[in-house]
Amino acid sequence: MGLALLCVILLKLVAVLIAGLLTFQLVHMLAKLVHVTRLNHRGAKVVSVALLAVLVITVLTLLGVGIGLFLRVGPDNLSGMLTQIASILDNLRDRLPASIASSVPDETENIRQHLVTWFQAHAGDIRIVGAHTARGVAHALIGMILGAMVALHEVTPQARPSHFLRALTLRVSRLTEAFRRVILAQVPISAINTALTAVYLVIVLPCCGVDLPFKKTLIAVTFLVGLLPVIGNLISNTAIFLVSLRISFAVAGVSLGYLVIIHKLEYFLNARIVGTRINAKAWELLIAMLAFEAAFGISGLIMAPLVYAYVKHELMEQDLI
Repeated sequence: MGLALLCVILLKLVAVLIAGLLTFQLVHMLAKLVHVTRLNHRGAKVVSVALLAVLVITVLTLLGVGIGLFLRVGPDNLSGMLTQIASILDNLRDRLPASIASSVPDETENIRQHLVTWFQAHAGDIRIVGAHTARGVAHALIGMILGAMVALHEVTPQARPSHFLRALTLRVSRLTEAFRRVILAQVPISAINTALTAVYLVIVLPCCGVDLPFKKTLIAVTFLVGLLPVIGNLISNTAIFLVSLRISFAVAGVSLGYLVIIHKLEYFLNARIVGTRINAKAWELLIAMLAFEAAFGISGLIMAPLVYAYVKHELMEQDLI
């Protein structure tokens, strides 16, 4: 299983794994909700689970397409936002008050230039992601189909599985349990964080006479990156702060203060919901995510909470920790 998880990251199959696990969990949850397990006839169980799998795949596909279009169309799309952030960073000293700008050391110029280059490069990438998007969608669809097949296998198990198959099934069940605890537990946390951020961007700021650009993109990004424990909130907060600098430093300061309060709430929820479910502190997850990001990039960052929760579960089951 350890080798398989490593291969998933190195072979860039994270989308396949996440989509498969998500589909399996949703089908499993829906099957329990409609009491499929109570059906006595094996054929009826298979048909019911198959229909649920088709429903889940259809809904997830439409949702993914909708989010993609939402972020790519319109004047305040994701590409435009990244370009705007790059422009703000490029003129950062001009946007800061003189007292603060004069205290910014010259050594930060290289860091600022790297940030500008990164945002400009990724803004360009979004404009030309046609082929990569098609590949990602194909991977996600394959993953959803595999997840549905695993869910179907649950209602048609092998009569006398081998020792290897039993051990493999146990590893997979622990991996899916880790996914359920970490990823699905993060959804309500991200939803609460996004709702509070939306209230600030759509209601509070306009009531104060401030029309912040890229509101819809910032809200969508807040939810998506919020699915990453701990570090996701920092990413969205940074984006909102930098976009707020386009209006004024005062607006950026108020935004930062509001987001810090939300961050404290998210940190508490993360510790209570995610931390208690996998018996881990927020700082443990953060260290794992930083290490995986340094080793494997964005794929490692996404996989870190899942791998950490799975490995910790395995070690606890063996009484090693």
